[in-house]
Amino acid sequence: MISARQLAHEVRSGARRAADVVEDCLRRIEAHDDDIHAFNTVTADGARAAAAAVDAAVADGRDPGPLAGVPVAFKDNLCTRGVATTCSSRMLDGWLPPYDATVVTAITAAGAVMIGKTNLDEFAMGSSTENSAFGPTRNPYDLHRVPGGSSGGSAAAVCAGFAPLALGSDTGGSIRQPASLCGVVGIKPTYGRVSRYGLVAFASSFDQVGPFAADVADAALALEVISGHDPADSTSVPAAVPDFKASLTRGLDGLRVGIVRELTGGGHGSPATFDSVRARPPSAPGASEARSGIEPEVTARVLEAADALAEGGASVGWVSVPAVTYGLTAYYLIAPAEASSNLARYDGTRYGLRVDGADVEEMNRLTRRAGFGDEVKARVMLGTFALSAGYYDAYYGKAQRVRMLTRRDFDAAYADYDVLLSPSSPCVAFRFGERSDPMMMYRCDTCTIPSNLSGDPAMSVPFGVGAAGMPVGVQVMAPALAEETMLTVAAALERAAPPLSRPALCDAG
Repeated sequence: MISARQLAHEVRSGARRAADVVEDCLRRIEAHDDDIHAFNTVTADGARAAAAAVDAAVADGRDPGPLAGVPVAFKDNLCTRGVATTCSSRMLDGWLPPYDATVVTAITAAGAVMIGKTNLDEFAMGSSTENSAFGPTRNPYDLHRVPGGSSGGSAAAVCAGFAPLALGSDTGGSIRQPASLCGVVGIKPTYGRVSRYGLVAFASSFDQVGPFAADVADAALALEVISGHDPADSTSVPAAVPDFKASLTRGLDGLRVGIVRELTGGGHGSPATFDSVRARPPSAPGASEARSGIEPEVTARVLEAADALAEGGASVGWVSVPAVTYGLTAYYLIAPAEASSNLARYDGTRYGLRVDGADVEEMNRLTRRAGFGDEVKARVMLGTFALSAGYYDAYYGKAQRVRMLTRRDFDAAYADYDVLLSPSSPCVAFRFGERSDPMMMYRCDTCTIPSNLSGDPAMSVPFGVGAAGMPVGVQVMAPALAEETMLTVAAALERAAPPLSRPALCDAG
């Protein structure tokens, strides 16, 4: 598939019409999305109108922007004025926002064209996109397997070639994990780097918007476009936006890369050298791998990635971040507590679904019973319990202390290393229904949650395949606002990665 950068260059130069680019994408969606279900809504008429406006600008000698004519898919929890924003929930089925999210405004102002709204786990609560009220999304590499979640629709849309770029949201790994499972690039920026205004909230202290792309350079371009201070978001960081693209060609000499022991099967006993652990055959997983559920082939790919970085001039070693072993527990107390508060607004009174009752209390109860799916109800109940009198200090308070410990442990690791490495997901894409046990599903986020707790940037880069030939993603983590260094390492990994074949379904047309 042609890159977003090349498409924009050809449209800006007049070598290709934005209208033709959009029609190509719409034909692919029509041919294959019935099988994949990446989209909840395809905005064909709006995309054609936007493409015509881009072509008119080019004809008039005006520059439409760095993403001129590039089709972009938006996760269906980003507000789009006059276009249904459902969060894949019956609660918001058919709701038309009166405004655009800041990231939507930014990326369309750069000349991009909205092609549609992508499927997700309801209110972004899930790791497989099986929890959507409108049916699951399927992995383009294997239609019997999940694409990851919660941004599974966005990851699948890029993987299938439906759009060169997509936006998703990442609360506990919901960009990086599906990017890993679908063999694409996904970035969670520093908390506050990208505006959350217009992102329907799940857990406000974790949520962050970021891009999906087929390669690191496209992801960097999209990140640059959507980054920046936004007065409408009180958590937005007033930091200058670097030239992320410039970081992609920098060398690795002098960079220090730490492999996170607790997330990569490095063991918890006496320190092992990088060389000795790298030499261990992938068929003989260590005890910590078995405990954590990290598949041995996934560990093998991460160690191969570390080897490639070392050969490229980086200094590579093992590092311990002890608090990450408690990350899953802390997250699944804090995030549901915030969800319990955020989702209280869906009461059948102001907007969204309403189921009438004998009085207001019954109407509230019936509306939430009908509007929310089982996973959302479970997390709201868990969060309400964690915040309740008599349990707040025992659960929510302790979880927040673990969050602070995580922040401190990452700070200590970054004192010695410029970036950290781990798997993006402990496993490759699994079959539908394989993880019906909630704890098995929650463990999908083991490797990604720590960066949400700390607020630091992290991204997933495809690096080879694992079980059943499914893609494996390597996670690159960096200190707050150090996306440039993160992207330098990611670009080096991409150059060293084994070739990844495209899904056979997508090569069919």
